[in-house]
Amino acid sequence: MSILFSPVTFRSVTLRNRLWVSPMCMYSAVDGVVQEWHHTHLAQFASGGAGLIVAEATAVVPEGRISPRDAGLWNDEQRDAWTPIVDAIHARGAAAGVQLAHAGRKASTWWPWAGARGSVPADDGGWITTAPSAVAFEGYATPTELDEAGIDAVVDGFVTASRRAIDAGFDVLELHGAHGYLLHQFLSPLSNRRTDAYGGSLENRARLLLRIVDAVRREVGDGVPLFVRISATDHAEGGFTPGEAATVAAWATEHGADLIDVSSGGLVAHQQIAVHPGYQVPLAETVRQGGRIPVSAVGLITAAEQAEQVLAEGSADAIFAGREWLRDPHFGLRAAHELGADIAWPPQYERAHWR
Repeated sequence: MSILFSPVTFRSVTLRNRLWVSPMCMYSAVDGVVQEWHHTHLAQFASGGAGLIVAEATAVVPEGRISPRDAGLWNDEQRDAWTPIVDAIHARGAAAGVQLAHAGRKASTWWPWAGARGSVPADDGGWITTAPSAVAFEGYATPTELDEAGIDAVVDGFVTASRRAIDAGFDVLELHGAHGYLLHQFLSPLSNRRTDAYGGSLENRARLLLRIVDAVRREVGDGVPLFVRISATDHAEGGFTPGEAATVAAWATEHGADLIDVSSGGLVAHQQIAVHPGYQVPLAETVRQGGRIPVSAVGLITAAEQAEQVLAEGSADAIFAGREWLRDPHFGLRAAHELGADIAWPPQYERAHWR
């Protein structure tokens, strides 16, 4: 039996397998409203055999967008635009998740094909960014340090966005605490220079993340799976470490998170990463703590046998993949075929099953 294609249950949701689609920004929303592109993009992965599809980093407040073209969930029009996309994923047998996000000091930037880099000026639709401290990401505008009222507003933004996500039909929520965005900025001493209750010790640096886990859990109730994505290392001297990540992961699960989605990096431009197939899997294994903390692994996982081996060795409980799904939206069907897993194919594709 394939572990990769065995079901797994989190709270009230059972996922048909453990091969999932990572959130990947499309930079194609209009005023935070997702478009037809998102519908086709996400529904195809459900036809292709994914167990869970997590929609891209979706801003909980307008100023939390990475770019002016990011998706959002801060108003009802955005919620309603997500609903048919979620319905399309469900109709194809997969579960739908959404990554709730605030980009902090990495907000208000140009999208990848804009022909420019760095922060978007106000005249071009940009805005003043906020962060735990007035420390800029290299090459970006200097952010404004959040005061306590601003921090409270961030928490409220995650709560109201989580309610809209559930009302849109999403099965799983993920809090984005990785890749140098706001919650990660609070976690790392490289970006958090505060001297109040949100800075200094690891307990203080994790305070905002844990407040949001608590608040979202209260809002959505006990039945909704709640994941947290973290960068388990900054790949830079003096930054957030795998040991700290394991501690924060344990705290997050104690507060109501169900799985830690383990990634790395993104906080500083001077990071040094040795990239190779499965390069982040050891970080997932560290955070997993011998099976005590449910985790997913991600990072250049591109083959069925590779993904199966990660699970068989006990390094993770599930696999997120990104670019491989872009290259092959039927990665799930292909992986099942290669592993000899007998899964249900869409009847429209049955002619290719086992042949």
